[in-house]
Amino acid sequence: MMRFRAVPSGLTGLALIVLCPLSRATDTTPPRPQANIVLMDAMDAELHRAMSSLGSTGENGQPKPYFLSYAVSDSDSFNMTAQYGAIVQNNQSRRRTADVQLRIGTPQEDNTHGDHRSSALTTIPLPLTDDREAIARSLWFATNRDYAKALDSYLKVKTEQQVRAKEEDGSADFSAEQPKAAVLPASSPLAVDKAAWESRLCDLSGVFRQYPDIFFNNVVVQATTETAYFLSSEGTKVASPNQVARLVIVARTRAADGMDLFRTETFEADTLAHLPDQKTLVEKTTTMAKNLVALRTAPVTEPFNGPAILSGRASAVFFHEVLGHRLEGQRQRGDDEGQTFTKLLGKQILPSFISVTDDPTLKTFDGQPLSGHYNYDDEGQQARRVDLIKDGVLDTFLMSRLPIASFSNSNGHGRAETGRMPTGRQGNLIVSSTKTVSDKELRQMLIDEAKKQGKTYGLYFEDISSGFAVTTRRSPQAFQVIPLVVYRVYVDGRPDELVRGVSIVGTPQAALNRIVATSNKQDVFNGICGAESGSIPVSAVAPAMLVSEIETQRQAQGTTRPPILPPPPVSGSGKENK
Repeated sequence: MMRFRAVPSGLTGLALIVLCPLSRATDTTPPRPQANIVLMDAMDAELHRAMSSLGSTGENGQPKPYFLSYAVSDSDSFNMTAQYGAIVQNNQSRRRTADVQLRIGTPQEDNTHGDHRSSALTTIPLPLTDDREAIARSLWFATNRDYAKALDSYLKVKTEQQVRAKEEDGSADFSAEQPKAAVLPASSPLAVDKAAWESRLCDLSGVFRQYPDIFFNNVVVQATTETAYFLSSEGTKVASPNQVARLVIVARTRAADGMDLFRTETFEADTLAHLPDQKTLVEKTTTMAKNLVALRTAPVTEPFNGPAILSGRASAVFFHEVLGHRLEGQRQRGDDEGQTFTKLLGKQILPSFISVTDDPTLKTFDGQPLSGHYNYDDEGQQARRVDLIKDGVLDTFLMSRLPIASFSNSNGHGRAETGRMPTGRQGNLIVSSTKTVSDKELRQMLIDEAKKQGKTYGLYFEDISSGFAVTTRRSPQAFQVIPLVVYRVYVDGRPDELVRGVSIVGTPQAALNRIVATSNKQDVFNGICGAESGSIPVSAVAPAMLVSEIETQRQAQGTTRPPILPPPPVSGSGKENK
């Protein structure tokens, strides 16, 4: 099961209250340093020593590894959280972690075969200081442990092959790729004006003091600067920088009938200084609070099957969940995978006016930062644009170095969280359309379609939180998207009505073929996607779209009543308590 959520949360607003002095955090970025030569030299020396020393060629000797790689994440992180106008968490940390991947056997069949994919990986913390001997010792320990795991797993693989039926896809376990060499400058040091951010977060979270029905809120600012190092026995040597800053606003309330309701918004940039200004954030926070209060008394929608518009953000998550995961390479092989689109290469799976690409080389889209950007994937392969669907026709899949029947090479999409084996994953999924209309025209098309179907209303999904998809064949090939803000659009001209308790459900092929038209503007959704290779940053870009038929069901009602004891009174701005 894959999950896609806002990074880690977020939403909209309108200005009203200021609890702390307005101040803009400064972020003086020093010149970027060179890649860490001591670290890379230690990695390189220990890698070659291990490859020449492990295993033996004698009749009774242990097999030698045919592949070994070291992937090191060297990062600084800052995290600050406020609630109700006060700081509750403030920390900055340094981390250096190594993933050691070792393979025994041959690329055609090795210790990672089938269910043993994780046997190739061992993860350990590395010394934070540039002590070459200490780094080498740590890598030595991890490599020996990884070799022992690989030996045990390879024996199991060979035994299982004697008793198992022939596999549907007999592709190799590891692809042959040309080694890459790209030692880019290290990421800039992390620079944080903590006093300024304390003031800004107090200001934002303090807005919720004025809304007694909102019983939980968090405002979080995060910043990370990381340099990823990757060396392999094939000769690949890559050092790639990455830095990101996020500000997240989340608030929660509960309706009288026990239904929990929340809103969330994420703002992202490359540095803290490039996040939105304070006035914009206060406005969005206030609007979020007002919307949550309105949701408490909104009617609960009944299950619905009819026309709907998904806003650009909602549409982006829809495509990520319904389509994107099913185009990841490893889902096209394996006895447990549903393989929704495996046999549909060269065939039409979307309306002819829609094309889909995944392009992690893009840092921004129409000026908005994209979370799914990277220079090199987690297998040392260069990121590249992949045209997945052209004019509705399926052309290829998102490939790591795990081959499938139709494709034997990576296309730069092998991604993983530290401590997980890379698999084919989405980066920046971008949906484009040649059948576009204005938002006003799209709304009228919704009303016309609802009338045609004899419905009193259609639905408009304005904002979403998350979604998940099931791709294994042992479960229904279904998806679910959780909207946050949903309106009924009445055909008789009544004002749109805010409703709650809705989730979008369905099966992929049916849902994708009901797209009628799209708007002429694409929107960005940045998020964190969780799957078997861990949680990674991703983006989805799509226009708003009209679907002729969408199915919704009611969300879980909940049985816990709102807080019995009212919150303490607000005596002032809260400044005097700081």
